[in-house]
Amino acid sequence: MASFLPEIVLTSSPDGPIIAYDPCSGAIIAHFTGSRSPPKGLTLAGKGLIAASHISATGAGSINLYNWWSSAVFNHLPLPEPVAPLAATLDGAYLFAGGLSGHIYSVSLPSGKTIQTFPAHSKSVSCLEINDDGSLLISGSDDGSIVVAPIFQLVATSPDGTCKFWSLPQGLLLRTVALPCPMAGLAIDPTESHFYAAGSDGSIYIGATKSPTRQLTKRNLQVIKWREKHGGPVVSLAMLNQGRNLVSGSEDGNVWIWEVEKGQVMTVLGNEMVSISDLVMARGVANSRGSSSNMGINMEEWREKSGLAARELSRPVRKMEEMKEKLGVAVKDRSRAIDILESAIGAYERLLELILKEAKGGTGNKSGGKERESM
Repeated sequence: MASFLPEIVLTSSPDGPIIAYDPCSGAIIAHFTGSRSPPKGLTLAGKGLIAASHISATGAGSINLYNWWSSAVFNHLPLPEPVAPLAATLDGAYLFAGGLSGHIYSVSLPSGKTIQTFPAHSKSVSCLEINDDGSLLISGSDDGSIVVAPIFQLVATSPDGTCKFWSLPQGLLLRTVALPCPMAGLAIDPTESHFYAAGSDGSIYIGATKSPTRQLTKRNLQVIKWREKHGGPVVSLAMLNQGRNLVSGSEDGNVWIWEVEKGQVMTVLGNEMVSISDLVMARGVANSRGSSSNMGINMEEWREKSGLAARELSRPVRKMEEMKEKLGVAVKDRSRAIDILESAIGAYERLLELILKEAKGGTGNKSGGKERESM
């Protein structure tokens, strides 16, 4: 039966492999080799594939595809030009890539066939996102424009150090938040009440998505900077553990896991890279129990290496199985109890009928005796 890893942190680099971390223990659980990825050049295509933009020595554009169970590239997708940002549909059937020319490429997966190319911007595409229901592709560019190809609310960062909140249906700018430095990315908590900005100064900034909070208003601030900071620009952020934690990746090669409520670093993942270009979160990854020596992730090995942390993460799955077994036993026991109770009720009913018959018979006999005596 397939098993599932709750959450995995994936990081890419222009200098080294893609690395998968267990965010609970900080242990490295897999390497995926053969890619040199630019910023925003890492994404998940469904639950089965990892896609990474690749920078080649010749300057040719391409995308490397990986599955979770092999560390090597299983499909190399050539493109007409170098691409950086990637985004995939929810089912992993289609991949979108943003080129240096401003073109966006639509690619069918896993075949890699280019379905469509359209000129979205006049300068290079800097970011791509697909909305939560998978209905809209949103792209940002170095030319300062945002293109929405048939989604609801959009948040965009700008090199001028501002964060803009837009309403897409009306095309209206809802709010602009000024930040002390340019931002490389954003993460929004599950309640959509706060945003976290990746600062080029190495800091993480937190602000309100709508009206400023009372704390911000009192201090006459639009954002609050967390005390600890990376040694280089923060390139990517992702929410973890249902919004209770934040993962940040920096150009200095460090990956930190923050406790959101306190704004403090709680875990530093292994520094295996000179620099980091992107970071994504993988959730609900199915693991078949293969025995190949070239496995990307092996569940049993991961549990052994991670020890208690992995056991704790997988405990809910085991508990669910145990609960199912106990529930099955309880249902059978209840069925037997009902059968026994019904049999007992039937026996009591028959006994009551006999008692009533005997009582009626006794009453009849007494009445006959009295009649004979009176005669």
